[in-house]
Amino acid sequence: MPKKGITGHDEWVLTEALATALVALEQLAPKHQPNAHMDDIRKLLANGKEPAAVSLHLAQAKCRLFPEIDPLEIYREYGIGEEYG
Repeated sequence: MPKKGITGHDEWVLTEALATALVALEQLAPKHQPNAHMDDIRKLLANGKEPAAVSLHLAQAKCRLFPEIDPLEIYREYGIGEEYG
């Protein structure tokens, strides 16, 4: 069976990259945040995905960027229960 796209899981790779980029941009001082681009990233992330899936990707990205923070705290921040922790 031929793979879809370039990697076979392009959509997942792009979703993870966008989630990580958004979480990283949110850490900038508000005056340095590219709000229009961040809104576009949110739209791209939400396109065709359940809100819970987007929240999970964002929480996982924040866990990767901030390994010193308790993952359960991060998951709760994104409205995800302990069943995902």
